[in-house]
Amino acid sequence: MVTLAEVARHAGVSASTVSYVLSGKRPISDGTRQRVRASIEQLGYQPHAGARALASSRSRIIALMVPLRTDMYVPVMLDIAVAVATTARAHGYDVLLLTGEEGPSALRRVTGSGLAEAVILMDVQLHDERLAVLRTAGPPAVLVGLPADPAGLSCVDLDFAAAGALCVDHLAALGHREIAVVGESPGVYARHTGFAERTLRGLRQRAERLGVGLLHRACEGSHDAVAQVLARILDERPGVSAFVVQNETAVEPLLALLRRTGRAVPEDVSVVAVCPEAVAAQASVPLTSVAIPAQELGRRAVERLVARLADPAARTGTELLPPVLTVRESSGPPPRPLGVPL
Repeated sequence: MVTLAEVARHAGVSASTVSYVLSGKRPISDGTRQRVRASIEQLGYQPHAGARALASSRSRIIALMVPLRTDMYVPVMLDIAVAVATTARAHGYDVLLLTGEEGPSALRRVTGSGLAEAVILMDVQLHDERLAVLRTAGPPAVLVGLPADPAGLSCVDLDFAAAGALCVDHLAALGHREIAVVGESPGVYARHTGFAERTLRGLRQRAERLGVGLLHRACEGSHDAVAQVLARILDERPGVSAFVVQNETAVEPLLALLRRTGRAVPEDVSVVAVCPEAVAAQASVPLTSVAIPAQELGRRAVERLVARLADPAARTGTELLPPVLTVRESSGPPPRPLGVPL
């Protein structure tokens, strides 16, 4: 392994000069800096991370808190995590992934030890217990999500309330007057997870404004669970002509069950989803959908955090990405009642 002293000898400078070039603590002439950088590149020198952290009081590590729960759609979470890791690396940071459900204790452990100098929080709940730690003596942080009270916090997310409203707008414009929502697993709502609660609020408010009937049912993602929820919906609201799905694992079971009950999509019933683009486009009936921009959320979270690390006075606040609805093959006008002329 190449040492700092070997870099100094190769560049014809002192070891302290190499150290100053790496840390930026003292001004070094451009010629000397370029010579040292060339030696570092030629010799393949890698500074010792622990030593650099002790010398600079900076670990260059971002902690990413992403609890991997069984009732969440993990691929979306991992897409965000990969975007966080690649963007962080481009800015010279590494990522420490925390996947447990320890909540505030994990946040205190990581930040109190100095292991990470900044944090990105995912799976944000409306009344998230972790936020109290951030508001007292926490490190720079960005939330991928939106709590009930985002004051003083830096947040980035899809505008899920607007996404819900957009789904109702699309279906109402086609003529649907009774909509059923196949939602996330019951545990997601029990925790008051922000994205699910906000989507539901947007759906309900827009349906009420437009005079559209709306029925919401939480749903596990298994075939049997979707079958039970669908039967319950059709029993309670036999006039339902459209579904909004916010549960990726329920998409294919729902489409299969609609076919089995003799309901063609979209001739007899329309289906719109809030889900990743790939899930919608690759469904057995390509779904009209509002996409979840997972990679964009991860990238923006890191860029916000890097800006705060560079300037602690950088503005906090909330950035909500506007939803985009893509029309595919799963939505159309409701069927005409028997006896109604064309």
